[in-house]
Amino acid sequence: MTNLQNNPTITPEMYREMGLNDAEFTLVVQTLGRQPTLTELGMYAVMWSEHCGYKYSRPVLRLFKKYKEAMDAGEVENAGVIDIGGNIGVVMKMESHNHPSAVEPFQGAATGVGGILRDIFTMGARPIAILNSLRFGPIDQENGDARTRYLFEHVVSGISHYGNCVGVPNVGGEIYFHPSYQGNPLVNAMAIGVVPMDKIASAGAKGVGNPVLYIGSATGKDGIHGATFASVELGPDSESKRPNVQMGDPFAEKLLIESTLEALATGYIVGIQDMGAAGLTCSTCETAAKAGMGMTIDVRKVPLREADMTPYEVMLSESQERMLAIIEKGHEAEVAAVFHKWGLSAEVIGEVTDTGRVVILDHGVVVADVPAQSLTDDCPTYTLSASEPAYINEVQSADLSNLPEPTDYNDVLLKLLASPSIASKRWVYDQYDSMVQTQTTVLPGAADAAVLRLRDSGGKGLALTTDCNPRYCYLDPYLGAMIAVAEAARNLSCVGATPLAVTDCLNFASPEKPEGFWQFRRAVAGLADACEAFGTPVISGNVSFYNETPEHAIFPTPTVGMVGLLPDADKRVTMGFQNEGDLIYLLGGGAPTFGGSEYLALIHGQEVGSPPALDVEAEKALHTLLRTAIDKKLLKSAHDISDGGLAVALAECCLAGQFGAELEQSKYGARELFAEMTATVVVSVAPTAATEFETLSGKSPIGTVTGDRLVFGENASGPTLLVSVSDLRAAYEGAIPAAMASAVHDLEG
Repeated sequence: MTNLQNNPTITPEMYREMGLNDAEFTLVVQTLGRQPTLTELGMYAVMWSEHCGYKYSRPVLRLFKKYKEAMDAGEVENAGVIDIGGNIGVVMKMESHNHPSAVEPFQGAATGVGGILRDIFTMGARPIAILNSLRFGPIDQENGDARTRYLFEHVVSGISHYGNCVGVPNVGGEIYFHPSYQGNPLVNAMAIGVVPMDKIASAGAKGVGNPVLYIGSATGKDGIHGATFASVELGPDSESKRPNVQMGDPFAEKLLIESTLEALATGYIVGIQDMGAAGLTCSTCETAAKAGMGMTIDVRKVPLREADMTPYEVMLSESQERMLAIIEKGHEAEVAAVFHKWGLSAEVIGEVTDTGRVVILDHGVVVADVPAQSLTDDCPTYTLSASEPAYINEVQSADLSNLPEPTDYNDVLLKLLASPSIASKRWVYDQYDSMVQTQTTVLPGAADAAVLRLRDSGGKGLALTTDCNPRYCYLDPYLGAMIAVAEAARNLSCVGATPLAVTDCLNFASPEKPEGFWQFRRAVAGLADACEAFGTPVISGNVSFYNETPEHAIFPTPTVGMVGLLPDADKRVTMGFQNEGDLIYLLGGGAPTFGGSEYLALIHGQEVGSPPALDVEAEKALHTLLRTAIDKKLLKSAHDISDGGLAVALAECCLAGQFGAELEQSKYGARELFAEMTATVVVSVAPTAATEFETLSGKSPIGTVTGDRLVFGENASGPTLLVSVSDLRAAYEGAIPAAMASAVHDLEG
């Protein structure tokens, strides 16, 4: 075809503004054999953005074994699936909504939840849980500012609004605060669902002549070029990008969940995909390319919120709560009737063809005609330059052997507990409905991982967690990423679950800067090696680049979401000390270090050193010991040592269980109370089970659950630590509410 009459001449300024470079535009012209129309140009721009096409990250992501196999076989789906037996599949995925949340925090976060849920139920799975991994700049009065507190408040509000309304429990996650996220918060949403293994839905557009059904909310002008917005760094003009942020409707999403699952049960849906990033463009070309087919649609058959929308706007809109389904010919009315029953639009807008091309019509006139595969598999990829940042050698060579001894251990512990990254997140999770669907058996804040009891599974439970220490990843991206996997597996083992698989959200700065790409490549290598070692393959995930402002880049943040299986959900263990007189043990025994510790940053103002060493075999042995002891019902509690070290872990066990503890000086000296380590867990055991546990573990107790104080060790002047549980609670529970008491609710900029 030739360009349409009155179609604007494409200028370098136009395609560069959309995110295409000169070589990419030349490739578009070569592919089409002519100048593209404006609609075609927009389609290539969004699909060849890093956000959709992974043009910079895809070569590196092949380090993930399962991803490489899926790519080579053309079997990448909306989310990953784990078979847990009994014809039950667990579907999992994590994605970012960072840039939208930076400029419009409520809707940015809310639509992040909506998007990840659609990835789950388009696989035929019922969503059963949401988790969130969130990162913000400082919020405390000394270091924070009103804008950051505004972002924090409204991101949490957006997540709670959407999740609570749609009826999926928000059961866990993590929140960190650090100056590197100032102006560029990270909002990573994870969701899981369950599906019969023989009912998994696919996204392929198969069957020549099969009708293409548009489902859900009408298309509007919100979210246009959201994918390209996510593929550039934030800057002074970011507020002008608010129109790139989608608007969500959780009530429509709830209807979409129920109607989609009912429609899939008819057996007449051949393929289905949500309209996420790049909207109709992505859902048409990806489903067509996946099946090796073509597709023709007419934009005038698409339900529109605004009648004057151009084909360009219709194809690039990222309006929420929309799906595209391919229906077995002759059954489109039957499938549409299911959606109409739920009050949703379901309109035939086109059909599957055998041309291999996506053709877009406007009142029957062709406005785009492109090879489907050219938009997806043929997206150009790049091997970018990588160079180790100069700071790496400087921070790793820092000498921490002469840190001064704390003058007041009690004061240090209380300051650590009041650090927002460690402090209780109750202010956040109290806004979430964690009990809807009534499968949650461990409430947020009670254990190292969330636990759900699965219906119709014979009592099986799923354990869920998200983990990443960004400071470790800043100091050593490879080791920091490995530790994230190890900690996730340890957290699942602390509740009694066997780790199964990983979904990730890889948050980094610009890959076009050699130092940023080096961080990304090293972190992915660390994740890949750790996942292989722990037997937890990466089965889905997301890459988010350009997380930086003109002032600074974020710390590398390869967030790990992990799912584990409990054969018996009733055996799950929480982290709180349970009974007066129970014995306390320290399992494992990783080498304590101050490198990258919260203590070093908070008390000494330094972010240097190397993260704790990771012994994978010792870590795996600890996990096996934990699961064995829990299965034998020998443990009353279990909690891993991470941020803040042993002292913070003990305090958290006291606070979660309403009891104090008295401990002897452990093999770690007083100075190491605030050091951090891997492969180490605090557990408590009833006296009646002590002999069997000590035979199993080879360990001796280091203390006793008792009273209403945390008492640790003795020296010439008395205990090294002696703090009442009430004082611990005041510091731990009061920090975030105090910071947010001054939040500016109506801040506009």
